Amino acid sequence: MDLNYSVEEQAFRAEVQEFLAQKLPKEMSDAIRVGRELGKEGHEKWHGILNDQGWLAPNWPKEFGGCEWNAVQRHIFEEECCRANAPRIVPFGLAMLAPVLQKFGSKEQQDHYLPRILSGEDWWCQGYSEPGAGSDLASLRTRAGIDGDDFVINGQKTWTTMAHDATHMFMLVRTDPGAPKKQQGISFLLAPMDQPGVDVRPIRTLAGEYEFCEVFFDNARTPCENLVGELNKGWTMAKALLSFERIFIGSPSLAQNALGQLESFARCRGAFDDPVFCDRFAQAALDVEDHAALYARFADQLKRGETLGADVSMLKIWVTECFQRITELMIEAAGPDGGTISPLQIGNVSVDVLASFYKARPTTIYGGSNEIQRNILSKAVLGLPG
Repeated sequence: MDLNYSVEEQAFRAEVQEFLAQKLPKEMSDAIRVGRELGKEGHEKWHGILNDQGWLAPNWPKEFGGCEWNAVQRHIFEEECCRANAPRIVPFGLAMLAPVLQKFGSKEQQDHYLPRILSGEDWWCQGYSEPGAGSDLASLRTRAGIDGDDFVINGQKTWTTMAHDATHMFMLVRTDPGAPKKQQGISFLLAPMDQPGVDVRPIRTLAGEYEFCEVFFDNARTPCENLVGELNKGWTMAKALLSFERIFIGSPSLAQNALGQLESFARCRGAFDDPVFCDRFAQAALDVEDHAALYARFADQLKRGETLGADVSMLKIWVTECFQRITELMIEAAGPDGGTISPLQIGNVSVDVLASFYKARPTTIYGGSNEIQRNILSKAVLGLPG
């Protein structure tokens, strides 16, 4: 019995364990265990399984169809999902756009889009980064002018995750190029992807996968009713969404999954016979536990309806750098096989250590580079000069 949890919380853990044992498809678990991507079809299947259970949106208020779990329940669920090698939920609609719509969207937008996010009918991508406007997001140049009842969009987005699978994009566009400050004159739009004037070009990663895309807009259109919030006031929503994005990216599951892979692989390789490896593994495990405790604090803030402060950047920095250290340790545990471009089979354990290493590289860049996150902490939290 775990004395850190109440009887009710232990019962909830048992319920989660039973659900995962019965409903998590083995092929999904096997794919996550070896670090292989599921693809849209696999993510849609897991999305539907969770939705049927009523567990798809743990952070949403019940009035919108969410679970409204507390921080302990969310931590238990994520912990058990990691142990079972369950997929992470694709965050763009559920964890990023939905909270913005719930806070800033019109009643019509909430009634139309939120049920479609839950059902999986709409599949979203995020149109923020542009060439020359990644970490300096306010420098974006994609424009949207009003023509009758529509916005007409022209420009380019890049590093757009899963854009080739998306039906819609939520995006930042410049609607007042003459605004005195670059953070002004930006609006937050919802746009369909399946229309003339939208050209999606996948980008192949070092791991050989097509996760990111360039997206070009040439007189693409979206109805004016797809403006979220006020015209030229999109920067407020942009900052709110980045907080939601950073707490999702900062989820412990990113490092917990990698740590589980490392432990299974290292035991089969006999790496735990080396006291130096044991010491480094223990340090990584403690880092993951410390991060989980910090994450629970921020998750509880969201549950109470509080706005996340600049200190949420700590989550993103900590988990992504911890994730990288774990994958580096996995390469070392593999020894001369660490550069193998395919899963390594050791006994009953199969892990693609090189793919995991590659996937860890961009995590310190996307969602706002860790250098930018440290600047945010130094200025907004510590009060240091810029």
